[in-house]
Amino acid sequence: MTKPTIAIVGRANVGKSTIFNRIVGERVSIVEDTPGVTRDRIYSSGEWLTHEFNIIDTGGIELGDEPFQEQIRAQAEIAIEEADVIIFMVNGRDGITNEDDFVAKLLFKSSKPVVLGVNKIDNPEMRADIYEFYSLGFGEPFPISGSHGLGIGDLLDEAAKHFPEQQEEDYDDVIKFSLIGRPNVGKSSLINAILGEERVIVSPVAGTTRDAIDTVYTFENQEYVMIDTAGMRKKGKVYEATERYSVLRALKAIERSNVVLVVIDAEEGIIEQDKKIAGYAHEAGKAIVIVVNKWDTVEKDSKTMKKFEDKVRENFQFLDYAPIAFVSAKERKRLNTLFPLINMAGENHRKRVQSSTLNEVITDAVAMNPTPTHKGSRLNIFYTTQVAIEPPTFVFFVNDVEMMHFSYQRFLENRIRAAFGFEGTPLHLIARKRN
Repeated sequence: MTKPTIAIVGRANVGKSTIFNRIVGERVSIVEDTPGVTRDRIYSSGEWLTHEFNIIDTGGIELGDEPFQEQIRAQAEIAIEEADVIIFMVNGRDGITNEDDFVAKLLFKSSKPVVLGVNKIDNPEMRADIYEFYSLGFGEPFPISGSHGLGIGDLLDEAAKHFPEQQEEDYDDVIKFSLIGRPNVGKSSLINAILGEERVIVSPVAGTTRDAIDTVYTFENQEYVMIDTAGMRKKGKVYEATERYSVLRALKAIERSNVVLVVIDAEEGIIEQDKKIAGYAHEAGKAIVIVVNKWDTVEKDSKTMKKFEDKVRENFQFLDYAPIAFVSAKERKRLNTLFPLINMAGENHRKRVQSSTLNEVITDAVAMNPTPTHKGSRLNIFYTTQVAIEPPTFVFFVNDVEMMHFSYQRFLENRIRAAFGFEGTPLHLIARKRN
């Protein structure tokens, strides 16, 4: 199920980043009393009551030729395009400015639902000053104070009224997988090679795929939905108003997937951006298969594949559970190796193990490598149980949560993997104090 998206838009220095940070509950955006500090769109997720949503912070839109204004305006326009609901932020102390009128015209063109937030209304006496904002044409203005956290609940209540209806997707029999990676690694070519037809536009120009595209495919009586995504490019490398790609769209595709194929380019090799992109899928807790495409372009001997695999493992240490496939979309070679790995990763992502068997494994692990001690006390693991799937999640009931060190948790994860497999999926291990 895809989360709705809120974009916070407005001129510079009206407090957008402060409100953004309040909503997501952490200091993600840089907050500084200087116009133009937030230049790029910043993505995060938030929750309000029963609603989960994505949220975008944007740079302040100004008139004139100030540095970066053209790029900031383009970023904001893309955020408006991606959003389901827009929070239009104005400064209650300044009244309506020419820049506010300019932003309002942009928003009217978008035809998206707009909720008007009047920021910096820090005390009840100032509420009388907000009525002039009705003239912007977006209905009732909501007085808020980002610095004091006032009125944000009312603002989100109104925004939530405009969220699109969410439809549950049927995951019982269909495996959904997405292909992610930087532009031009061959994601669309891979889909076309699997399908045997030019279903997705393929071009040597990076960023050709603008949106996520769903394609239904059946292989050996198993139905799949393949989700192609726009390539994720490093910030600032290409002018985004021209590219019109979006990291958020790729994140939404990951969100909808059971399994994520992280595609890298064998010809160009592994770069830092590949690791960052793979991190999105890992942090989302999705099953992962690493796909090395363009394997036909590499000169090979009997050790080439092993050397490249070692390089992948060295660079993607946080994905040590993910299997690796070497394919050529162009020559349609080794594609038959993909689906067994997708199936395995998907099955392990949904795997459950019995508590009795799990506790036997943990007891043996502790006997092999005793729990750590601290100031004369030893960590005691009383009981372990699996509480969730997708990804498999295990809770350890212990005497002291602080004593469950990362290194020992890693050891326990390795013992669980050795006993039950779980190749292709991350595991979540949680320590809780036994009452």
